[in-house]
Amino acid sequence: MTQVSNASNSTNDLTVIIDTGCANLSSVRFAFERLNANVLVSADFDVIRSAARVVLPGVGTAGAAMDALKQKHLIELIKSLTQPVMGVCLGMQMLASLSNEHGGRSDQNITCLGLVPTDIGDLDSKGLPLPHMGWNQIEVSDHPLFVGIENGSYVYFVHSYRAPISEYTLANSTYGESFSAAIGKGNFFGVQFHPEKSAKVGAQILQNFLNMGTPQ
Repeated sequence: MTQVSNASNSTNDLTVIIDTGCANLSSVRFAFERLNANVLVSADFDVIRSAARVVLPGVGTAGAAMDALKQKHLIELIKSLTQPVMGVCLGMQMLASLSNEHGGRSDQNITCLGLVPTDIGDLDSKGLPLPHMGWNQIEVSDHPLFVGIENGSYVYFVHSYRAPISEYTLANSTYGESFSAAIGKGNFFGVQFHPEKSAKVGAQILQNFLNMGTPQ
């Protein structure tokens, strides 16, 4: 399925949201449309390859999400991309090497995309309610995704699993334990929170992403 936005930007500045078949993509697409982005939702290989930038969304469990990518033969395609690729929430976790969020399908860790060498595990909330749901502050790095974002800015989270703090952490937050609010390596990076639900801060982060990969 390919959904075309009403934006009028040139198609050589296309942002593609990968249609994983297991995610509610409307809120992410609408957030980009509010920024007048030229955005498509698609699983077409040629459309994804030719995009200026790509978004990997995700909801549900890592096991189900990786199964969906396998069924659509998208895994090797995603790994081959050279443009900026941003994972959102579970999409960020799918960039990692392994996840223990198997959804009860087995007791084995789920093999993810392996694009950012870190593992996803249970969030140690230290007795706080799970999932971690609501607004929380982030501390950010100088990654281009966070241009104009101040330390202590609030963004919206919904998750029970996390990437630990590591050399691949681009932003961090604390809910019980400190965890990676964003991770990245090379042209692949992702955010644990939902920028499309994070008001002006989230809109700035999405705009920063749109500023990447823009044709000169």
